[in-house]
Amino acid sequence: MNFLKTTMLLAALTAILVFAGDALGGRGGATTALVFAGIMNFGAYWFSDKIVLMMYGAKQVAEADAPELYSVTRDLAMKAGLPMPKVYIMENDTPNAFATGRNPSHAAVAATTGIMRLLSREELSGVMAHELAHIQNRDILISTISATIAGAISYLATMAQWAAMFGNSRDGERGGNPIALIVMMIVAPLAAMIIQMAISRSREYGADEGGARITGNPLSLANALRKLERGNNAFPMAANQATAHMFIVNPLRGGGLLKLFSTHPPVEERIKRLEAMAGGPRF
Repeated sequence: MNFLKTTMLLAALTAILVFAGDALGGRGGATTALVFAGIMNFGAYWFSDKIVLMMYGAKQVAEADAPELYSVTRDLAMKAGLPMPKVYIMENDTPNAFATGRNPSHAAVAATTGIMRLLSREELSGVMAHELAHIQNRDILISTISATIAGAISYLATMAQWAAMFGNSRDGERGGNPIALIVMMIVAPLAAMIIQMAISRSREYGADEGGARITGNPLSLANALRKLERGNNAFPMAANQATAHMFIVNPLRGGGLLKLFSTHPPVEERIKRLEAMAGGPRF
């Protein structure tokens, strides 16, 4: 269901791009915007692991440096049939973790010192299994694709603003369509952002389910999420908004309408789904 939902959301993003490109510059306009955004995001995708790890001061560790984290990750990677990822630690009191890397052969997992102090070995296993599920599901690639399309739509919206200020020959040929221009400038990028965040939330549910299947114990992740939610409220992280979607729990806070733009689903709903898995067949 999560895969189907993600596919449908990506299709919706593509439809918005086609509409936006045709409204401003025909298929050529959409293609130009997509290529432009693709070039920018290709670099981010290829070097994302190095960039984000450096951003949070993460340091690679060997088994002797962090025996529990390393052994937990190694055992889970073997169960999941994945290559052993590089393991990093961030000196930060906020309990959180993330995975990065362009594919399973070039992957890394990172955990804060705060999460290692807070969680039991079983709960830490639930968290690292969640991160390995992201790697297994190639969620970095999916998020890059959605960011590329959303970026192309934003680029077209910027072009529409310039067209509104200085005129557009294509509009002159069609007699102009101020409503389509307004939709291009405001509605299209807003809708694209909402869909992009929905894709991110869908992938979080998928990683929860995948992680629970790797460990065979959904409650280990459910219990970890409870602690992580409290820990992030007590020790908030100064996280970059562009990388917030990578963490297992959202390091940023916001309610009301801001939930539409949240990169993570509500922790309560995630726990509820994991508990439902635990009440069903054992994995």
